This record gives sequence, C-alpha cells and structure tokens, in this order.
Amino acid sequence: MEIAVLGPLELRADGGGSVPVAGARLRTLLLLLALDAGRVVPADRLIDGVWADDPPAAAGNALQALVSRLRRAGLTVEAAPGGYRLVIDADRVDAHLFTRLAPVDPAAALRLWRGELDFPDVARAEAVRLEQLRDTARRERLAAEIGIRDTVPELEGLLAAHPLDERLAALLMRALRAGGNPARALEVYETIRRALADTLGADPSAELTALHLDLLREEPTRARGNLPAEVSSFVGREQEITYLLTEIRAHRLVTLLGPGGSGKTRLSIEVGSKVPGEVWRVELAPVTDPAEVPQAVLNTLVPRGHPVLDVPGRVPLGETLDRLISAVAGRDMLIILDNCEHLITAAAQVADALLRAAPGVRLLTTSREPLGIPGERLRPVEPLALPPVGAAASIASAFPAVRLLLDRAAGFALTEENVEAVVRICRALDGMPLAIELAAARLRTLPVSVLADRLADRFRLLTGGSVVLPRHQTLRAVVDWSWDLIDEPSRQLWRRFALFSGGADAEAAERVCGTGLDVLGGLVDKSLLVLGPDGRYRMLETIREYGREQLALAGETESQRLALAAWLIELTAEADPQLRAADQLLWLRRLAAEHDNLHAAVRAAIEAGDTVTAAALVARLGWYWWLSGHRSEGAVLAADVSAMPPGEADTDDLALVHTYAAINGLEGALPLEQVEQEFRAARDTGADSRARHPALRMIAPLSAMFDDRNDPELGFRMTEPLFDDPDPWLRAVAKMMVSQLRLNFGQSPEVAEREMREALAGFRAIGERWGIGFTLSSLGDMAASRGDFAQAVTWQREAIALVREVGVREDRPQMEVKLAHQLWLAGEAVEARTVLKKAKAAAEEINLPEVNASVAYGSATFARMEGDLPEARRSMEAAVRMMRHPAAVPQFRAITMSTQGLVDAASGDLSAARTCHVEAMEAAAHSRDSPVIAVVLVGIADLVLREGNPEKAAFLLGAADAVRGSKDRAVPDVDRITAEARAALGDKAFNEAYARASGITAATAADAAGLDDVPAPGSERRI
Repeated sequence: MEIAVLGPLELRADGGGSVPVAGARLRTLLLLLALDAGRVVPADRLIDGVWADDPPAAAGNALQALVSRLRRAGLTVEAAPGGYRLVIDADRVDAHLFTRLAPVDPAAALRLWRGELDFPDVARAEAVRLEQLRDTARRERLAAEIGIRDTVPELEGLLAAHPLDERLAALLMRALRAGGNPARALEVYETIRRALADTLGADPSAELTALHLDLLREEPTRARGNLPAEVSSFVGREQEITYLLTEIRAHRLVTLLGPGGSGKTRLSIEVGSKVPGEVWRVELAPVTDPAEVPQAVLNTLVPRGHPVLDVPGRVPLGETLDRLISAVAGRDMLIILDNCEHLITAAAQVADALLRAAPGVRLLTTSREPLGIPGERLRPVEPLALPPVGAAASIASAFPAVRLLLDRAAGFALTEENVEAVVRICRALDGMPLAIELAAARLRTLPVSVLADRLADRFRLLTGGSVVLPRHQTLRAVVDWSWDLIDEPSRQLWRRFALFSGGADAEAAERVCGTGLDVLGGLVDKSLLVLGPDGRYRMLETIREYGREQLALAGETESQRLALAAWLIELTAEADPQLRAADQLLWLRRLAAEHDNLHAAVRAAIEAGDTVTAAALVARLGWYWWLSGHRSEGAVLAADVSAMPPGEADTDDLALVHTYAAINGLEGALPLEQVEQEFRAARDTGADSRARHPALRMIAPLSAMFDDRNDPELGFRMTEPLFDDPDPWLRAVAKMMVSQLRLNFGQSPEVAEREMREALAGFRAIGERWGIGFTLSSLGDMAASRGDFAQAVTWQREAIALVREVGVREDRPQMEVKLAHQLWLAGEAVEARTVLKKAKAAAEEINLPEVNASVAYGSATFARMEGDLPEARRSMEAAVRMMRHPAAVPQFRAITMSTQGLVDAASGDLSAARTCHVEAMEAAAHSRDSPVIAVVLVGIADLVLREGNPEKAAFLLGAADAVRGSKDRAVPDVDRITAEARAALGDKAFNEAYARASGITAATAADAAGLDDVPAPGSERRI
C-alpha cells in the first residue's frame, strides 16, 4: 500500500488501484498515522485530530473502531501503550518520501506534490513544515536550473506572489543576469528596495545589496573566512582530502564521523583550506546551551567589533535563526560546524535551516553521530593506518600513525631497537591522532618501552575487546589516562588553568593557579599545556573542558573565578591610566593578549550576579574598548552590567560602567536613546569634579554643554576648571572639547583653532596617540574650512597614521573620507578616489551604521560633484537607510537628508528635494550643531536657486556663514551657488541679500529657511 497526503488523501494498492477511504474522520485518522509512519501516535492526539473539540463520551472505543476499519482496508495498525502505530515503510508515504528527496533531488520531490494540503488543526505545524520545504525545494530547483533553462517567468510569478521575499528577488536577479539582462536585474532590486521601505520601513539585506553591487560591476567580493593557520604539519589522509573535496562539490552537507581524537577537526580545516571562496569554521565545543548554536554561527560570520544586536540581552532563538538565515542568504560559502555531538539536535536544526534557506551554502560538519537530516552525506574518519605487528623500522615509518608519533615527539628517532614498542603504542591507541600526540609528549620523559607497557594496560578495552566505545568515552579514556599519570600539584594546575579562555603567561598562571614554573614545565612536557612563541601557555579545548569538570568536582569553580577576576582587575587597573600616556601601545598589546580572558571574566561575573566584579572590570576596560576597535562588543557588555542590580559595587565603577556603555555605544552599537540614558545615569551615579577617574570629572561639563545648549557659556564655565586638572590628559581633553564646542556653537574659529593647538600640544607632551590623532584631524578640518587644503591633507594623513598605529578601527574610515574630500579640494582627484575606496572597505568590515553612512555620504558627494548622479543616488540611498538606524544621531540624519536633497534637485525632482530638505532642517535644528545647520542651509539655497529665487539663495548663503560664524571653503556647492546667484542678481543685490542674514542664529535658522512658507509643487508663489 502507498499513502498520498500531498493533496487529496489517497490510499493506493500495490497494483496501482485506489482504495477508497470513506468518511472524513477515517481519512483524518489515516492522515495522522501516515504523517508519523512507523512511530506510535498518542491516542489523545488522534482523538483531538478526528473529533477536535467535540469528542464522543467513549472516545477511546470510538477511536478503536476507526482503527479497525483501517485494518479492514488492508493497513497494518498496531496497538501500543498509549496509542497506535501504522506499520509501513516511510517511503511509501509521499510526505516522508518528499522530505527525503527535497534536499537531494528537488525536482523529483516536487513531482510528488498534487494539490493543497488538507490537514487537521493538530497537524497544522506539519503542514507548515511541508509547505516551507516545498517552497525551499522549488527555490533550490530554480537555483540549480539558472543558466540551464529560462527560469525567469516562473521566478517572476513567485516574486509577484511574494513581493517582499528577498531570496526570490536574488534568484530572479541571478536568472536575469544569466540570461544577459542585467539592467532588468537592477530594476528588480530597485522594486523590492522600494517595497521593503514602503511596507516594512526596512532595507534590503546585506546579501541582496552585495548582489546589487556585483551587478554594478564594482570590485569583486574577496574570499573571506576564519580558518586558523596551523603551526604543526598535517600527517596522512591525502586520499581523504581528495575524496572530501569531491563530495563537497557534489553535495551540500557532508558530515565527518568518528570517535573523539580521530582528527576530524584537523581534517575539516585541511579540506576547508583547499575550498575556494568563503570558508568559515564555527567551533561549537565551547557552546553549552543548544539555544546558543544559531548565535554562535552568527557571531562567527560577523567579525569581532561588528554589532549583531541593536540592544543587549538575550535574543529569542527564532529571531536569531532568522538573522542567521538573512546573513547567509544569497552568499556562496562553506561553513564548517565543528564538534556538533554535544548539541546534535540544535546543530541539525540550524544546519537544516541554513541548507533550506540558502542555496549557496554548503556544510562540512564534524560529529560522533549523524545529524540525521535529509541530504546528509556521511564520511567516517578512520584511524590513521597502523603498521603490522613485527614491522621493521623502514616499513613502520611509512604508516601515518607512526609518522605522526615521530613528528610530534621532538628528539625521538625510530630505530630497529624501539620499533616494536612504537608499533605497540600506535596499535594500542587505535591510530587515534589525539592519543598519539599525547603519547608522543610522554616520550620526552618516559622510555618508549615503559610507555608502551602502560598504554597496553590502560587501553585494554579499546584494543582487545569487541566493544567500540562512543567518541566521548574514547576521548575521556585518553584524557583520564593523562590525568592518572600526573601528580596532585599538576592536577591542581590543570583544573585551575582551564579557567583561562585565552591562555596565560607564566606570571598569571603562577598568581591565579598557585603554581610554580616547574609544574608549568611539567604540563608542557606532557602536551597538556602548549607554550607558544609569544610566551603564553595554552590548553587544547578538550583538555580545558576536562579541567573545568575537575575544577567543579574539586569545588573550586567559584573561588577560581574570583581569583582570576581579581588578577584581571589588578592588571586592568594598572593598564587604564597607561592607555592615556606614552606607553599606550605597550599596554594595548598587553590587554589584547588577555582579551578573551577579560571578556570571559565579565560574562562569568554577569552570570554569577556578581555586580562588584563585573563593574570593576568594565570600569577598567572601557577605554581599552574605545581605542582597540572593540567598541560594539564593549558597549553590549557594559550595557549588560549597567542593567544589573548595583549591590555593593563601587559608585565610581558604576558611573564608569554607564559612561563606557554610552561612549562605546555611539555609532550604532546601542540605540541612541539607550546611549542617552546611559550618559544620564553616569552623571547621576556620582560623577563630579572630585571623582578619582578623569573620565568622570568631565561628565558634568559634558552634560552642561549638551543638555542645555541654549546656554553654552555654562558648559564653558564648568570646563574651565579642568584646564588646571592634575591629570595632563584631562587638561588636553578639556581644551579639545571646548574648541570643538566653539565650532558647534558657531563661535570664533580662530579661538577654536588656538585651543585645539593647545590640546594638541598637551597630547604630544604625554605621547597619547589617540588624542594627537583626533586633534590633528580637527585641525585639518579647520585648515580646509579656511581654504588651506594642502595643510589639511598633511594633518589628516598624520592623524590617520596615528589612529592606525593605536588600532582604532571605528574612527579611521571617517577620517579617510575627510582626507579624500580634502585631497579632492586640493586637486588630487585620483588619490582621493583611492582613499575613498579604502574607507569604504574599512567601513564594511566594521559595519557600524554611522561609519557606513559617513562613507556612503562621501561617495555620494564625490559622484554628485563629478556629475555621476546615478552613482550619487545609489550611495545616498544607502546612507539614508543607514542613518535611519535607531543609533543614528541627528547630525548624520541632517547631513544625509540634505545631500539626498541635493541629488534629487540635480536630477530635476525638486519636490522630492524639498521633502528631503525639510527633514534635514528638522534634524539639524534638533542637533543644535551650527556647522551642520549651515550645511543644510547651503542645500536649501541650492533648491531655491533652482526654483528661480536667487535672492533667497544669497540670503541663505549669508545665513549659513552667520550660523557657522565664518565662511567654510570646504563645503561643496557654495562657490557654484554664489556664482549663479551673483550672475542673476548682480553684485549689489547679492551682497544686500547676503548681508540681511547676518543676524541669523542656530535657533532662528529653521525660520529663516522658510520651508514652511514654500507653496506646494505647481503653485506659482515663490519664497
């Protein structure tokens, strides 16, 4: 018998005829049993499905009567405790056959589908799963047929039914490109971009945007990945590598199976290194919660420093999986999921979702057991080939197991005298690479014959019995053996050192673990610790996991967490002031070496509810995050600690937690509203002029400057005491802040430049590179404003070199955009484009909204000034999307919308331009930033000039200079607007209109712009 449920229910006899199934209830019962063919279906589920909310009084008896009718129809239905089981080969039910075929042969699977599904409510989830699988199969079939047949009509029909489906749009764009119609593909992108914006207020995914950029024939995407560079040789398995490369090309999911220590991880890396394109390895061994598997994959695909979440905190599993699917959609890549066995169900679910949602993704997984999803190709990783008993040295040395032992046993040579013992060792260890490497380490301290005897005794079950142990037991046996061979001081060091996530130097190991150098050396000799060329000791993850278990058994987990945290707090307390002094680079390297330990300690304190420790660490790490390119990661950690109950945490530490959450959360790591809340919390927690930390002593002046900008003098008065602060770094920062604030308030640029030079001198005196770089960049901006473009370029270059030396990643792209603009103003257009391209690449790597928006804005400005309006429009659309991120500050919104208005006006769409300028002026007025308001006024001047009102244009140019407090030679369009307005008005009328604006201020600029007085399009009245 065969059962078809993918459409109207049918029961088919082997001869091909249809067997009638009379009655809706009987058909429902058959369907529910068929969907779980071969498995017991609970009676309650069957009753709910058949009778829904109105079961009979004797529902069990009524169900049994229906089962009897199925048996009379020729089906075998067995009664089981609590339910019934339909005995039938799963492939004889079309739904199961469809599920199996869909990933491997979508076309064949789709031929099984005959119509709409008619499932009861209790099986609604299964119906949804099958519909989704059908949709994925259809997409995969179409993806496979692109370039083979014309798939455009079918894809167009699907996209018409699902106009917001980005993956369908990507397939259609690829099909159009394959069919020689890239222009139509670009139209498809524009259509879905508008649909997403209008319907959801969303932007196309990064992958769809990347496809769009590829169609525009920009630079090809470079292959990326994170495969580690191995430091030891790879022995044997040449044939396996060749076979696996062929398998990966032919199949989308290949799983390496084998017991622990068999070398699956190393083999997967070797194979991945030979696969062209993107290859990413996701290490699942540290993941303990199955719900965290999607986040672990997502974190691997996004480099450190990139924000994954807009707000800190735990994200629902479904949402994380959706983000992961979005991250891989439209990309071609190989993902290695390493060590899946302890998370097998979660790993299978993620793998299944990735394969169904992203046709370009291929998976290579390592596990002790199959994932068990359709389309999986299994490849057992066999032990290394073993020499026969009694083999001579010349013969034994050719076998991979012996070659590995010799390679790892430094100073040990194979001879005819020791070959028998070597062969016994390799055979006793079943050719398992990890076990052989551990044995090789012992050859430095034990005679080979003694080691062979010990191994034969320890692993008798593995070598002499018939029982094949699962991976975990095999691995534990290898590590248990290592544990048994060492003394108590070594065991204590092992379990305590296991808490170091990023390894440790000798001093840290001695302090935290309470050990000595001799014990450290002993663990190195046993390959339980590895001493790297950087002088740091590290443990293999498997050894660390075993050590953490032993730490828990010894009851030392909490005490060692506190011991490690105390040492890290001491280290960061020493480092923090040095990060603002001449030895800045030295201490940045020192903290970078402890980065993983530091962040693990913060997370451990959060999990333990230990606010005192968590706050102390964040308070001493915040400036490191700012300087070292970890602002996003740091902001999220700081925000997590900020949300903890304060408990007995130090008040200054808590204030610094809020401070660093705020400043590191800028540029997109946290929503702007949350940044502002953290800033206020820092001020209210106890930051004042008497605080110990210099960062806290400047919170109150900053609050005065930015909370009440109608009285800037208050901020200046509160900052002036900092000019005499005992901390030289804070004195320089205070001068820098006041200088920048003067410009923001439209005050004297000469005074601002003098103060900025004083700040520069202060930073140079203490050798603080970030401060030197920032002040030089600001001085470069000032030089460009007064028209000294050569000096601007010189200072900007030096600033970029300094921030690159420090390691600041977030500021560099924006500085490079400024350098490109200043080069262009200096007449160096070719170099300007080169610098802008570098800025774009750096911004994409960082992937913060404001950084990306600033680069897109720079690209649009270049393109617009060179007359390439389509490119300017593309860049500005990207910038506008980014600045609508919740973390975007008003200044960025104002600048981007103003530039968008300039592009629209240059394209002839004055109505759209007006809309943009209205939004730009609203954002600029909200920012109360004079230079930004001035830029927006220049954009409005362009609009009114194009609308035929040169007098208003001249007035707005005057207003821009009045608000700014000076002319700005670096603002594009001013010279053009001035020339055109003068030509239309004459010098006298132009000068009179310009002069009438001399009293305009930032507060009155919006009224002066007069956008509310502008008639609707089509009206003849002018401004």
